[in-house]
Amino acid sequence: MATKGQKFRKYNDIIISEILDKHNNDHIPSTILAQKYNIPIKTIKNWIYKYNHSERFFGLGQKRGRKKEKNLTKEDWKERYEILKKYQAFLKAQREKK
Repeated sequence: MATKGQKFRKYNDIIISEILDKHNNDHIPSTILAQKYNIPIKTIKNWIYKYNHSERFFGLGQKRGRKKEKNLTKEDWKERYEILKKYQAFLKAQREKK
């Protein structure tokens, strides 16, 4: 847990990708990379874990938030609107039954 007033370091995407390439392609251990680049070993292990277990790696194209839908046509919007109207009517009918 971070302490009050603690400063965090930010690293370039270039350095991160270089370290990950050396670890994955050249099979250099994370301890040696930590000593060479003067970065904490836990940070490098965290980058390696995130790189191996996520589709989008931070700093290398991470997209946050809701995915934006591309190129919806007018018919798509009308269909969605009709589905929404039917769903709202269904909910209203359920409330009236109670």
